[in-house]
Amino acid sequence: VAALIRAEKIPDVVWEPACGPGSITRVLRASGRQVYSTDLVAYDSPDQDCHGWDFLMEKQVPIGVQAIITNPPYKLAGQFATHAMMLCPKVIMLLRLAFLESEGRSIILDGGYLARVHVFRDRLPMMHRDGWEGPKATNTIAFAWFVWCRSHTGPTELHRISWRREG
Repeated sequence: VAALIRAEKIPDVVWEPACGPGSITRVLRASGRQVYSTDLVAYDSPDQDCHGWDFLMEKQVPIGVQAIITNPPYKLAGQFATHAMMLCPKVIMLLRLAFLESEGRSIILDGGYLARVHVFRDRLPMMHRDGWEGPKATNTIAFAWFVWCRSHTGPTELHRISWRREG
């Protein structure tokens, strides 16, 4: 998330609709942003404002929200992106780079609103469940931040970013 903040202009008020235990929320709030942090599932986390919100059933964003920023459940990522674009003019999602490889997602990928893709030049560290004491694995999956903007015109820009502080 810190790499995203360095690479992209993030609005002051955002919604994280698949917040989980709050990893994205914590970093955004620490950077001074107001974050509505919701999820369908209760995570018993101080960084989750409320649970029981089915994002795909929502009809509008919370008051004042200028962007949706999330790491959606991967099997629902296409639906999340499509729905988010109907609700909000700016949508930013952390997704597998392989998200680009789909004929079925052509509307959201080739429809003109995908403004930027910030690809991590170094693999993200593997994120393990809170309290996981087992072996720590390295991540073999490439990730990127995908940025959709309704006001975007022209081709999608590709940027390489790093999660490391110096990157």
